[in-house]
Amino acid sequence: MGHYGYLAMLAFTVVGSFWLELFLKVGVLKQVRRLLLSIAPIAAIFIAWDAFAIAHHHWWFDRAQILGIYGPFRIPLEEYLFFLIIPIAGVLTIEAVKKVRPSLFDRAADRGE
Repeated sequence: MGHYGYLAMLAFTVVGSFWLELFLKVGVLKQVRRLLLSIAPIAAIFIAWDAFAIAHHHWWFDRAQILGIYGPFRIPLEEYLFFLIIPIAGVLTIEAVKKVRPSLFDRAADRGE
């Protein structure tokens, strides 16, 4: 995969889920503030975890598979994109299922889940 390995995986995720916004009109991307408030707390925890692990040499990123662009805490750009794109894809998927099969969520609500 070379320098674009991680980016290719993220691109597949975008292609595989972001179409739900266009075709099913789930409205997730129209609620940017709400989406970011949902993602930010967990992303912050994982960024802190990455920063700690990198600083203590517990793990690293294969330089042959990243672009070499680093953000704060020497975390590669691809990792930050991962913490943004993957949760958005998850929310899009959940909202799409709710739109196509609302009865699944109605039954869960009835059971108190």
